[in-house]
Amino acid sequence: MARTGRPKAELTLSDEERAALEGWVRRRSTPQAWALRCRIILACAQGASNKDVAAQLGSTPHAVGRWRARFVQYRIAGLGDMPRPGGPRTVTDEQVAALVARTLESTPKNATHWSTRSMAKELGLSQSTVSRIWRAFGLQPHRSETSLLSTDPYFIDKVHDV
Repeated sequence: MARTGRPKAELTLSDEERAALEGWVRRRSTPQAWALRCRIILACAQGASNKDVAAQLGSTPHAVGRWRARFVQYRIAGLGDMPRPGGPRTVTDEQVAALVARTLESTPKNATHWSTRSMAKELGLSQSTVSRIWRAFGLQPHRSETSLLSTDPYFIDKVHDV
């Protein structure tokens, strides 16, 4: 009697792909999510059904089918995490560079240091955005005991790389 349901994608591995997947499974430093995906692909390449692979590896048939399809379409690159949904960035790299430069190179009028609220008002950003950027770059203008001015001419480029 013929099987019913959606046909599963045919999965064949090259020798290089098989060696890479087996290496990741054996390596102790491989993240467990990646290792599971590698195990799924290796088991599917032996011809097992999605249900059998799921039962063997403690996963779900849906997950096995998803990783099988992504591997067939994108090969090893498909096992990585795809971009997740979310809003686009609202703060540009230029705004971040301007904020860092202003923090390091100037002080506000009638004050000894910038606060997140005064900097946000000055640059037209939100206070939480300023706080997030300062935290990302380790800037603490209220705790500076020495000059914050950087003498590095490529400082902004380095900040941009981070």
